[in-house]
Amino acid sequence: MANIKSTIDINNIKNNIVVLKNGGLRSVLLASAINFALKSPEEQDAITGSYQSFLNSLDFSLQIVITSRRMDISEYLESLENKRREQPSELLRIQIAEYLDFIKNLTGIANIMNQMFYIVVPFAPVESTTGGLGKFFNYSKNNEKQIISFEESASQLWQRVNFIISGLSQVGIKAVPLNNDELAEVYYHLYNPEAREHLAKARPKQQ
Repeated sequence: MANIKSTIDINNIKNNIVVLKNGGLRSVLLASAINFALKSPEEQDAITGSYQSFLNSLDFSLQIVITSRRMDISEYLESLENKRREQPSELLRIQIAEYLDFIKNLTGIANIMNQMFYIVVPFAPVESTTGGLGKFFNYSKNNEKQIISFEESASQLWQRVNFIISGLSQVGIKAVPLNNDELAEVYYHLYNPEAREHLAKARPKQQ
């Protein structure tokens, strides 16, 4: 267990922020998707131009992560089975049973995948005491560094998050930051890809 923990960069999750072992902070946004192929050529050009402008406006790096997992619909099937048993109408019971068989056969011959889109926003709480390139590279002539408090770092991180949410909204993409429980679940499944997925309540709806 100790060896496993040593390979994980996360030190803690608090205030809806991932705190890394090196002191870095991360906010993770769950983003919606756009069905680009169904847009008209004019709409596609507008989306592409807005997205390009958004990227050009960034003065910090970010990470876009797409995960694909086989969707677990066992709870949905179980709820349907319960409704079938409770249904007083024989005809409706038969129809629900036929629908259950259809879903089971469909999932048996095809993997139904659930895609999630995440944006990881970073912030490093260590800044050098000098400006210019020294500040950019976290280096000064005297090798002095100023460690920013967690509260100040979190405040600056949320400024970046709000900037990204606003910028993506111009593209037609909704993005919301994950809370503590959602962050823990996302990272748990990233480190345990075979585990059952419960984060099905993706708040931003696809367009």
